[in-house]
Amino acid sequence: MINIGLDLGGTKISGAVFTENNSMLIRETKYLEGRQGNQVAQLITEVSDLLIEKAGITSSTTFNIGICVPGIAYSKNGMVWAPNIKGWDRFPLKEFLLQKYPQAQIMVESDRTCYILGEVSQGVAKGCENAIFIAVGTGIGAGILIDGRVLHGASDIVGATGWMALQPPYQSKWDECGCFESEASGNGIRSRAKELVKQMGNKYQGLLSKGTLESITTKMIFEAYDHNDPIASEVIDKAIQFWGMASANFISLFNPEMIVFGGGVFGPASKFIERIHAEATKWAQPIAMKECRFAATTLPDTAGLYGAGAIARIGNYNSTNNTK
Repeated sequence: MINIGLDLGGTKISGAVFTENNSMLIRETKYLEGRQGNQVAQLITEVSDLLIEKAGITSSTTFNIGICVPGIAYSKNGMVWAPNIKGWDRFPLKEFLLQKYPQAQIMVESDRTCYILGEVSQGVAKGCENAIFIAVGTGIGAGILIDGRVLHGASDIVGATGWMALQPPYQSKWDECGCFESEASGNGIRSRAKELVKQMGNKYQGLLSKGTLESITTKMIFEAYDHNDPIASEVIDKAIQFWGMASANFISLFNPEMIVFGGGVFGPASKFIERIHAEATKWAQPIAMKECRFAATTLPDTAGLYGAGAIARIGNYNSTNNTK
């Protein structure tokens, strides 16, 4: 059986043909370049057509397509909510692709689901049946694999980790994306640093004061941290605390073998894995904590694509313990 995996991001679509053991054979990438709605779906078919041609698939050949999407994939109807793609509120992606490829089995999953499946297939969590991928980028989400099954929930919203409640009292600034994400995502780290720079005014002469508030980036904050900048230190130390507390909550609830950190922030935050582990140790159920390893992703750019290949290969993986 021929398996095609497709990873749709905010700026590009990558696709690959995979072997039965989920090794990548052929890879293609195209950029969205401002496309929206049906145009993005059409671009997905363009990448698929290139892969189909190179793989020698004919109109009579059956094959599988797995798609990783940045948002919520509704498992019951194949629709997708992708906030970064205009017109994808409840876009009927599976139906669109079945019209183009009626001979294919098509599976659509969220990026956080694909991240954890990619890691247990080809990454640092390879072979695990109980693992959690915490994706820290612009926002924060988690892919949760327990007893060989990816968790979805009643509305396919499992893993909306940015909404974890980690610090009372509640603040109205968390209304939009939750407490955890507001403080410890890429956007959250940047917003908190800008807020502190503004509060301190002329009293602050550190590295983050050299330009305008709007010019501050997450990368600059990590660089300033390495130079002992007081604001960068306060913001990053708070993020480390929150990453550890969130990990502890996952460990106490799900007893995973491994927690994997990925996304654009890990990256530069990978060097803090030991500190995150130490923070989690304070809070987590102690026996479960001792059984859990922490690691940064070994697939920083391809976890979603390998995960898409995995769902193409194993199809309805939740029907059986079939992730390996």
